[in-house]
Amino acid sequence: MTMVGGLDVHRQQITVDYVDDDGLVHWGQIRPATRKTLRNWLAEHCPDRDGEFALEGCTGWRYVAEELAAAGVGVHLGDPAETAAARGPKKRAKTDRADARLLRTLLVEGRFPESWIPPAHVLEIRTLGRLYCTLMDERRAWQQRIHAQLFHQGCPPVKALLSQAGREALAQAELSAAGRQYVDTALRRIDELTAEIEPLRTQLVNFARRQIGCRALQRLYGIGWLCAAIMWAEIGDARRFHSSDRLVRFAGVDVTVYSSDSKRSPGRLSRQGSPELRWAAFEAAKCAAGAVPRITPTTTSWRPSATATTARTPPWRWSAKSCAAAITRCVSSATPRWRCPTPNRRRRLPEMRCVRALPILQLMPAASSLAVPVATALLGGLPGKIERPHLFGGPHVGHPIDHHVAGPLSVDPDKAGRRHAQHVSRTAFAHGRP
Repeated sequence: MTMVGGLDVHRQQITVDYVDDDGLVHWGQIRPATRKTLRNWLAEHCPDRDGEFALEGCTGWRYVAEELAAAGVGVHLGDPAETAAARGPKKRAKTDRADARLLRTLLVEGRFPESWIPPAHVLEIRTLGRLYCTLMDERRAWQQRIHAQLFHQGCPPVKALLSQAGREALAQAELSAAGRQYVDTALRRIDELTAEIEPLRTQLVNFARRQIGCRALQRLYGIGWLCAAIMWAEIGDARRFHSSDRLVRFAGVDVTVYSSDSKRSPGRLSRQGSPELRWAAFEAAKCAAGAVPRITPTTTSWRPSATATTARTPPWRWSAKSCAAAITRCVSSATPRWRCPTPNRRRRLPEMRCVRALPILQLMPAASSLAVPVATALLGGLPGKIERPHLFGGPHVGHPIDHHVAGPLSVDPDKAGRRHAQHVSRTAFAHGRP
């Protein structure tokens, strides 16, 4: 039976709305929202492996996409922001069933905003990279707490808290009893986090040394093995970006613009997308912007510093272009080019005629299955919610500054005092994406 539907994923249940080949619309809920429950539901309702389902790239999309692919069902992952924009102005109450119906409607009409679905090994390295950044942020927070406590009690600042000299300076600091207990507790937490960070860093570096894309990134001036692994995992298949400007927009390091008439607010970084990718790009650009190395008789080769570039080429843009080119060259010959998946055009899409409600599937809670399905061609083709392989929507195609927003007009200029019958709010996005 041909099925085309949408899945609204939540922590407690999955709301499903689909239409079969007879044109009947069915809806219901899958409880609890676990792998085993979803696997049983697919085995019961999709025995012929003939179906297409759409879901948003929110938390929980990974196991749903993997189970759908393992069941032989077409998976379509969409960006939540663009899906909400396709809904238009909200005129009625928003429910889980309405969200699932919207996903199904967009998929049937061919307007679903597709996103790239990363393969399983990319998701694993991406998870490890984000774990590393989280542990580093937590350790940095404890160091900042120590600095704040030293300043609060009038002690001179101590640099390099992780070094032996820094520990000796902390031991000699004049602190109260409570302040000493505070600093000792923070140091113990730092040591515990360091014990977790070092093996994780070694794991990421060892992976980067074996991966061809990471090796290509590491050859770029300023990028080390750790940044190469994080960049490779966060960017994914760079061939879905038609230009480096889209990768800049995807990383969230493009400059936003908001202007009206002669007024224009100062630009700032959009900071949309993966913060781990921005961190790795910043570290690489900061390293590349250092001084030009001196040439000594023992120097066999050297690479010019990024300071030799012109002022029109910021380090982050130069790094983004280089990263996109390096990853594209490595994967172009190894994997097929990613294309936005669409439903089978030869398949007759069912025509909706009436509504038939399904009973809510109530099953006993079961532990999630630890078995990860083998990466198929579909899974090998995010996030996620920040991976956007869509064309530029604004008039300035190919330019990173593409945030032109026109708000709704409140008064008809031709008829003073009369409002428009329909308010149109149009936002042009320029995404290159998960």
